[in-house]
Amino acid sequence: MLFITNRFPKQSIRTRIGRKFDFDLNDNAPSNSVFFCEKTGDQAYTEIGSVEFLSRLKTASYRQILIYIHGFSNLPEDVFKGAEEFQALCDKKKKKEVLVVPLIWPCDNDFGIVQDYWDDQKAADSSAYSFARVMEKFLYWRNSEAYNPHTDPCFKRINILAHSMGNRVLRETLAAWNRYDLADGVPLIFRNTFLVAADIVNESLQEGNRGELICHASRNVVVYFASDDLALRASKASNLKNKIASRRLGHTGPEDMRLTPANVYTVDCDDVNNIYDHPKGHSYFRSGRKQGQPGLVFEHIFETLLSGRVFPEDEFRRTTIIREE
Repeated sequence: MLFITNRFPKQSIRTRIGRKFDFDLNDNAPSNSVFFCEKTGDQAYTEIGSVEFLSRLKTASYRQILIYIHGFSNLPEDVFKGAEEFQALCDKKKKKEVLVVPLIWPCDNDFGIVQDYWDDQKAADSSAYSFARVMEKFLYWRNSEAYNPHTDPCFKRINILAHSMGNRVLRETLAAWNRYDLADGVPLIFRNTFLVAADIVNESLQEGNRGELICHASRNVVVYFASDDLALRASKASNLKNKIASRRLGHTGPEDMRLTPANVYTVDCDDVNNIYDHPKGHSYFRSGRKQGQPGLVFEHIFETLLSGRVFPEDEFRRTTIIREE
């Protein structure tokens, strides 16, 4: 499995193609460097570099790429476990359709430098600068005649799935990229962006707010939320402790759909989130009632990936509720 990370390795931070890469789990500070790697076995990783990484994505037999940005309190092997489960579900639905690529940022491991939820927010914000470099590397590679000549362009569709605090990583990455590297705003680069159990304020996507760039960079933005998500309830309590009083996007959906761009859609998952992920009701976007069997939230995500449309039966519809019969 290919992946990108800004976690520090035990080795030097200097890129060396082909070297062994070991995560330093005692160091949870975000690195300014980014590493393009491949998981080759159980806790075995190799650094392959950005050019080889992007070339492999281009030549992969899969039609689409799904970048997976995980939430807080996830160690690398936790991220791989979730990504591999999602990959298996995709392959079960349609082989060679969607290739899952995790983007791994530094989270708490209970004894590292970053110690709690609040510091995970700081790590998410700081990761924006390194992942903005990833966006720049991708644009350079995509526009390079050497790597993508006009006779052989890259036709892969790119999608994003951000879970929990991974939404904060995505929001801040686009903001940093726009501020430091772009002249005319972020380009339309993602076909679908799925914001699942988003741990950002519920006004984020409104016009004029920091998360609006997510909408500019995406054809479709789909928000999956559940009011009884216990992990986000803890998030809200933590933010209140730090004097930030706002409901989370993953709890309520957008504060006011009339103020969000027209390409934002919402999916209420309140009836299934605790069935699929008991008791937290937070990671409800992969398997359903049985491990390895797709849930209805996954089914909706996958159908959107296939068609490129959130509600293909009704072009004016923007909301739905997922229920099991």
